[in-house]
Amino acid sequence: MNICVCMKQVPDTNEIKVDPETHTLIRKGVPSIVNPFDTYAQEVGVRLKEQMGGKLIVISMGPEQAKEAIKSCLAVGADGGYLISSRSFGGSDTLATSYILSEAIKAIEEKEGLKFDLILCGKQATDGDTAQVGPEIAEHLDLPQITYALDIVEKDGEIQVKREHDSGYDMISTKLPAVVTVVKLPYEPRYPTIKSKMAAKKKEVPVLTEEDIPSIKLELCGLKGSPTRVKKTYTPVREKTGVKLAGMEPKDAANEVVKLLEEAKLL
Repeated sequence: MNICVCMKQVPDTNEIKVDPETHTLIRKGVPSIVNPFDTYAQEVGVRLKEQMGGKLIVISMGPEQAKEAIKSCLAVGADGGYLISSRSFGGSDTLATSYILSEAIKAIEEKEGLKFDLILCGKQATDGDTAQVGPEIAEHLDLPQITYALDIVEKDGEIQVKREHDSGYDMISTKLPAVVTVVKLPYEPRYPTIKSKMAAKKKEVPVLTEEDIPSIKLELCGLKGSPTRVKKTYTPVREKTGVKLAGMEPKDAANEVVKLLEEAKLL
């Protein structure tokens, strides 16, 4: 089974800062990590590859520094990786990003001399939380899609997916090739060893620009191809307005809580 994992490098959510003047994320000096949901997609892909054989390729769209995130995926089981990077792709929203990735996937299939049976994505990126790119890739490639996967099993040329929802889960099957987005799994992704880290550092990560993706239409990329815009980003102001009730009998405390809720018109 040949597998493609779409991965994004995101700012460490514990270190996110917003420029008060421009209302944009401050990325300089902020540590970056592999999007947590993408690490679960990678783990699912590696487990399937170990069971069935084949090749697992990681791709990411972003600046040069995203190579480090790709190499961290190479250290935990990926066979190769490609960085999709160009000034023409800057400013892409989810629609433009998914289009660029879908065209890159076709170009990589040509370069590698294979067809991907399965394309995996994390359910969403922690810096955007739209959960749109994976499904949109499926639409661009005209492939069946299953979202919010908790587990994937291959059987007779199809995959069976355990799909999470609010009150439990569904079991859904589809023919391959397909696109699946993965949620947080009941098991943790594997950790790299010192040996695998050293081996990953030595591997080359080819960079694909628009010149390496012959079928791409630049009018559908970057700001030109993005029907949505982010007007501003800001950090919510957190006000501490809680009331602490101490030294009271439980019955009196309960009555006081009810009184406070009524005054706040919450009851």
